[in-house]
Amino acid sequence: MTCFSILDLSPVTQGNTPTEALRNSLDLIRHAEQWGYERYWVAEHHNMRGIASAATAVVIGYLASGTSTIRVGAGGIMLPNHAPLVIAEQFGTLATLYPGRIDLGLGRAPGTDQVTAMALRRTLTGNVEDFPRDVVELQHYLKDPQPDQRITAVPGAGTNVPLWILGSSLFGAQLAGMLGLPFAFASHFAPELLSRAVKVYRDHFKPSEQLEAPYLMLGFNVCAADTNDEAHYLRSSSTLSFLNMRKGKPGLLPPPVREMENQLSKEDKKILSATRRCIAVGDVNAVRDGMAEFINEYKADELILVSSIYNHSARLHSYEITMDAAREINGI
Repeated sequence: MTCFSILDLSPVTQGNTPTEALRNSLDLIRHAEQWGYERYWVAEHHNMRGIASAATAVVIGYLASGTSTIRVGAGGIMLPNHAPLVIAEQFGTLATLYPGRIDLGLGRAPGTDQVTAMALRRTLTGNVEDFPRDVVELQHYLKDPQPDQRITAVPGAGTNVPLWILGSSLFGAQLAGMLGLPFAFASHFAPELLSRAVKVYRDHFKPSEQLEAPYLMLGFNVCAADTNDEAHYLRSSSTLSFLNMRKGKPGLLPPPVREMENQLSKEDKKILSATRRCIAVGDVNAVRDGMAEFINEYKADELILVSSIYNHSARLHSYEITMDAAREINGI
């Protein structure tokens, strides 16, 4: 049986503010809990006007306080921006307040541009070797403290918050396997290395205290509506936003447009071509078939779904339809 979860970028739409975006996220997670989604993650991005989840741990606390059973977590925390002890304390606090419900996904990208990364860190002297070391250090802080341990995360020690490695390259796949951690691949926006990353993760996996066998989560774009035409229309907002981001011009989520394909340049179509296999757009049947084909190809244990839609009611309906499709896939 495949699990289905939500990755929410807390999109700020044109004409609205981060206040509305975060309130919409709370409304969405409450519905997601009722519909049976496994977990709900928000991501750390900085200096992006269209994403309201920069203070990721704060947003997680807000969402967890408004729900009671669904897992809530980070997809993810960009660990190079933080000292491992600080993250251990933040997520240890969350796990203390909401026991058994908090996940911590870790990435090694800055989640922003280099200038903003400098403003966050005050230095860019770190290198890729720091990330594995920092993950292990963070893991150490979340375990039961040793008698002679000089630095303890309070709260944090003994919470054993589940760690995930996030990635869009072979580096994260190999690290997740070597540490025996679940691996979430960002196929929803960077699918080029998906097949190789899946193989690397499974080939390098070593059982750990947290995980006995490989566990693979894949990012997947979805836009569902009552008709195929309506779904493609609603999807245009996310497509335009994605293109703007790839061109270095991130902004607010725009309203949908009719016949978007006719307005795309050759460059736009080339950018979008790589993402075609990691998306399902349409009615419940189209979404079911698209997700089922993707799951069967990569043998994913879990899909984490991204559905950025301009109208909040339409976004809710998209995730409701998608869960109907998910139940059909699982034979429920």
